[in-house]
Amino acid sequence: MDSKNYKIAVVGLGYVGLPLAVALAKKYSVVGYDLSKARVKELQEGHDRTHEIDADTLKKSSLKVYDDANAMCGSDVFIVTVPTPVDDNNQPDLGPLESASTVLGGIIKKGNTVVFESTVYPGVTEDFCGPILEKVSGLKAGEDFFLGYSPERINPGDKVHTVEKITKVVAGQTTVIADKLAEIYGSMNGGNIFVAKSIKAAEAAKVIENTQRDINIAFINEISLIFAKMNLSIHDVLDAAATKWNFLKFQPGLVGGHCIGVDPYYLATASKALGHNPQMILAGRTTNESMANELADLITQRVGRPMSLLVLGLTFKENVPDLRNTKVVDLIEALKKRGHHVDVHDACADPIEAKKYFNYDLVPSLQGDYEGIIGAVPHDEYCTFSNADFSKFLKPEGWIFDLKAIWREQPLEGFNYWSL
Repeated sequence: MDSKNYKIAVVGLGYVGLPLAVALAKKYSVVGYDLSKARVKELQEGHDRTHEIDADTLKKSSLKVYDDANAMCGSDVFIVTVPTPVDDNNQPDLGPLESASTVLGGIIKKGNTVVFESTVYPGVTEDFCGPILEKVSGLKAGEDFFLGYSPERINPGDKVHTVEKITKVVAGQTTVIADKLAEIYGSMNGGNIFVAKSIKAAEAAKVIENTQRDINIAFINEISLIFAKMNLSIHDVLDAAATKWNFLKFQPGLVGGHCIGVDPYYLATASKALGHNPQMILAGRTTNESMANELADLITQRVGRPMSLLVLGLTFKENVPDLRNTKVVDLIEALKKRGHHVDVHDACADPIEAKKYFNYDLVPSLQGDYEGIIGAVPHDEYCTFSNADFSKFLKPEGWIFDLKAIWREQPLEGFNYWSL
């Protein structure tokens, strides 16, 4: 088959699947499938609540989206971009992958290729997803249909490192399939492709990318807490240390989201199954998971009493509406346990989702008479705040707890200021 005539189906139309599907639709016939009828409806109407794809681009795209899996019938290549979360015990939850594989098992035909982009530990594609596809379809992986893996590298809210501008890693069950995937993915990013030696190598590469970041941030978080007890600013320290050519300037903070705060547990689980105790990986997770409580303690110790506080930012990172696995929630609950009254404002989050997931009623506007505010997420709207802005919702001599050093260089007068 002429590669230009490939029909591609993308399973899952979230932060990863939608940008990929839109990019591929510039070169191929692409259909997108998502379980959520509401998600599909809004995309059909030209609206992307994740803000990854603007309305004009979405409306002009040839991508067709459906909530009926049968719409994928007749496709040649299936790309799975479903989430891979952890459960309440931080164990990998492969349920979404199992469901997607079961659905595709009833659709794939001889000669098809199924590619997984979800972050997993090495072996999941071939040893978990493959057998499900075989059982449901009655076909044999590696003979009748073929497996591939291409780890997603979407960074929500990042308009620079988009799927069309980054190096894409691909791997296939055979060299022919690997070459096929290199051609397909390369068509959308100028051929910027790295072909991994195996599917397991590609899976491992992805999971260590985020684990490495988690460990590095954990180190910075730990020394931030040490220096805070010395009344020493971590940012002053980092500015000085960063003048050395090989210093890695990571920033302290709450580590949440669907990748960095989750993926290390996948690698740790695989490690334990092999009889190895992943001490460094789990130590990093322990440090980062404890950060909310540590910050709540530092804030409470600084003022010595419960206060009326307004938290600015609820999403897991700046300038995105994504509330998945946000650790700001942990901070809010820790502050409440210490007696503080806490309200929350977010410039990007959907108030309906905040209520649905956390039972928080986001304050609709920045007004009030709070004794302290906490800069938790550096949304652009907050970064430009000056004395006049703070005066609208913060009492004179009120506290500004700047967890992300948003206003570190601002000449703030009439308020108390604290940052790590």
